[in-house]
Amino acid sequence: MKFEIPKEVLVVAETLEEAGFEAYLVGGCVRDLILEKTPKDWDITTNATPENIQPLFTETFYENEYGTVGVVSETDNPTLKVVEVTPYRKEGEYSDSRRPDTVEFGVSLSEDLKRRDFTINAIAYRPKTEEFVDEHEGQKDLGNRLIRAVGEPTVRFEEDALRMMRAVRLSAELGFAIEQKTADAIYKKSENLAKISKERIRDELIRILETDVPMQGIFLAQRLGLLKHIAPELELGMGVAQNQAHSFDVFEHLLRALQHAADKKWAFAIRLAALFHDVAKPETRRWSDEKKDWTFYGHDVVGAKLTKKILKDLRFPADVIEKTVKLVRWHMFFSDPDQITLSAVRRVITNVGTENIEDLLSLRICDRIGTGRPKEQPFRLRKYMAMVDQALRDPISVSMLAIDGKDVMQIMEEKPGPRIGWILSALLEEVLEDPEKNTNEYLSEKTLVLSRMEDGALKERGEEGRQAREKAEEKKIAEILEKHHVS
Repeated sequence: MKFEIPKEVLVVAETLEEAGFEAYLVGGCVRDLILEKTPKDWDITTNATPENIQPLFTETFYENEYGTVGVVSETDNPTLKVVEVTPYRKEGEYSDSRRPDTVEFGVSLSEDLKRRDFTINAIAYRPKTEEFVDEHEGQKDLGNRLIRAVGEPTVRFEEDALRMMRAVRLSAELGFAIEQKTADAIYKKSENLAKISKERIRDELIRILETDVPMQGIFLAQRLGLLKHIAPELELGMGVAQNQAHSFDVFEHLLRALQHAADKKWAFAIRLAALFHDVAKPETRRWSDEKKDWTFYGHDVVGAKLTKKILKDLRFPADVIEKTVKLVRWHMFFSDPDQITLSAVRRVITNVGTENIEDLLSLRICDRIGTGRPKEQPFRLRKYMAMVDQALRDPISVSMLAIDGKDVMQIMEEKPGPRIGWILSALLEEVLEDPEKNTNEYLSEKTLVLSRMEDGALKERGEEGRQAREKAEEKKIAEILEKHHVS
């Protein structure tokens, strides 16, 4: 099997080999090369020690106890800027289920591969000889699309409990199944995830949500006993029936809403909000004898507070929390275009922010699909979107002109009066006809010409300008309605 390996990586491997050391690509980059994917980072393992490695390269850094030396390359490609070189190592006990108590360098490649998490990540490839070292049948598992722990699974997960999250993430990223013995060990050792820092759990969660099948990833995390250590509030929605508008319980509804965001390739913020938008429904569910159905009054308000708590606990950045909380808080906006006005739409935009309104509309679509309804944009929602576009755009008015009423009064040397408005309307008509005329110089000269007109003639010109503005407004609105297929 011949691989196309970037020159930045080959230079590092060749330099090590020329100095008398072994150099093997290892880990995710080998896995991705075999799967014909582009690696996101490159790792080399060698029998050289950090003291051997650093003098061989112009720019390096070495800042950890695991022996990893970062070799900096002259490239603008962020995936190739740093090639990590790590000595073969043997690790001691993991007393905290997070990191080894001791690390021994320079043992053997075989010992190094034994300490790795999954067989598909324990394949080494030597560019010099184009040979594989695959002592744990990782290539076979790649062919069978299986995630299998190296050696005894319970030992691997006792060493580093985050590996359990990594198994779920790899399953979602690659579309692989988790081998049964490995899955059983995850379930058995799931409580160990509580020992892992929230930051590390958050990073794996983000990568799961960014896959094409986040619903599968979250469902698998729940089935293996991990979700209660990520966001236990989500599990409370399991088996919680909703009202007649919904086909699924709260938990499945949230996952289906999340999956639709992924299907549409929408941004991470929408996926995160979709996952949590109804998280407070179990807490707010009440039976209504009048409606003969369940109600969830205030679940948007309570859900915003609960989402903030969950995301803060997972150490998400403040800006991510703020945006997600806003989307959850306002996802129940009233959207019947037959009963609301543009001013009501503007209030929604003010509440959520102009920068978030499109994401809020996308979240509403995810919410709708998550109910089990097949149509993501019914007529009423399309009409509401058209109203949002109308509310967001700048209205066609004299405020668009390069000069204003004060400028006109100075040029005319007049006090405020109806003539000022007539002139501005006349100027706007000219600009609508030819936008290039919207300059201070041209409009100032035109104002002087208009100022010499009698009141009757100037009023008539102003009226023509007002009519031109109304026609332009109607045209813009018609274009918006046509865009959303509601004309």
